[in-house]
Amino acid sequence: MKFQALFFLLILTCMYLSLAQDLSAVTSSYRPNGSYGNCCLGYSKVGKLKARRTLNYRMQETDGDCNIRATVFELKRKDPTGNPMTVCANPEHDATKKLMRVVPLKITVN
Repeated sequence: MKFQALFFLLILTCMYLSLAQDLSAVTSSYRPNGSYGNCCLGYSKVGKLKARRTLNYRMQETDGDCNIRATVFELKRKDPTGNPMTVCANPEHDATKKLMRVVPLKITVN
């Protein structure tokens, strides 16, 4: 009986730790626009995105942790944490190229 109770507590502890780890990863770097950390995981449609609502953009290359090449537009609209929202777009689409001609490129210095 004691062995079963100990085994049950051990399983519950493992489940708690794995859930806590998953939640901390999601809350610290997930963004509701389809990006995880600083990498886009997919593309959004930018056909209705207006230049006046966009601050700047940056290019994401397929190096390091990022799996797809993308154009990341930073919007004037803020997310619930106060950070500017971002939209990931396919750099090969005509609507993305058109918006890139109007919106300034964000230069980041490491």
